[in-house]
Amino acid sequence: MDRLEAMSIFVAAAETGSFSAASRKLGTPLPTVSRKVAELEAHLNARLLVRSTRRLTLTDAGTAYLAACKQILEQVTDAESAASGEYSTPRGDLVVTAPMVFGRLHVLPIVNDFLATFPEIAVRLMLADRTLHLLDEHIDVALRIGKLPDSSMVASQVGTLSRVVCASPHFLAENGTPKTPGDLAGFACVDFDALPSGPIWTFAARGARQQQSVPIQPCLSVNTAEAAIDAAIAGVGLTRVLSYQAARAVEEGKLQLVLREFEPEPIPVSLMHAGQGPLPLKTRSFIDFAVPRLRAALLGDKERLRVGGIAGR
Repeated sequence: MDRLEAMSIFVAAAETGSFSAASRKLGTPLPTVSRKVAELEAHLNARLLVRSTRRLTLTDAGTAYLAACKQILEQVTDAESAASGEYSTPRGDLVVTAPMVFGRLHVLPIVNDFLATFPEIAVRLMLADRTLHLLDEHIDVALRIGKLPDSSMVASQVGTLSRVVCASPHFLAENGTPKTPGDLAGFACVDFDALPSGPIWTFAARGARQQQSVPIQPCLSVNTAEAAIDAAIAGVGLTRVLSYQAARAVEEGKLQLVLREFEPEPIPVSLMHAGQGPLPLKTRSFIDFAVPRLRAALLGDKERLRVGGIAGR
């Protein structure tokens, strides 16, 4: 019996909850999965899983053995990586995740340049607006927007973003410009409902630390920033998005920022990785390559907003 193979199959079965799901995950025939786990139990002379028609359940012995298997398999993977030169030469597969729009605008160009510099590394870029778990999803590096929870992860802040309110110059010429957040009640608004505030936009109160929440009555609600920006450019109304999402349109004069003095506290942007064990050179190489470029990209967005704001006055 190949004990490491049997351990890997047992771990997959325990984590997925069924032999059939483990079979699909591993690309191994279902009878082989069932047989390997049975052989492992016979070898150990212990019952690891309780089978039922709906789900596999770990026994007490199975729970303890699962933790040991994971540790052993991780150590074997690290040893193989070290032996193959992964810790001395940047090579191998690298998984990176980022939010959808930010990843397309800022992370993908950096990945493209990185691949040209490190041809022995293959990158899988996962763009998703939901938060992916680094360990569960086998992700090496993640770009996060927002305050980070306390965890064992290691993060490098690469900049900040702002929440900005903007509209087309034509809309503002026709309808006037709001001077305070309270003025928004008299304006048509396009709501990007993926933002956590929903139909309530939050601002910093002038001269005070507390925040001011302003309910709006959107004439249009959309679920992507691109749609909100397109509608604002078309003159539908004011919209509120993250600064990097509007930077290009502001620079080109298609959108104009308003209520800048009421923008809430900036949102941190960080590049993070799991802080467990030695860091493979492929991961360190990407972080060292990406951090200064991300910082430059975010500073470039701020400059576009600044120049666009001056031009729109």
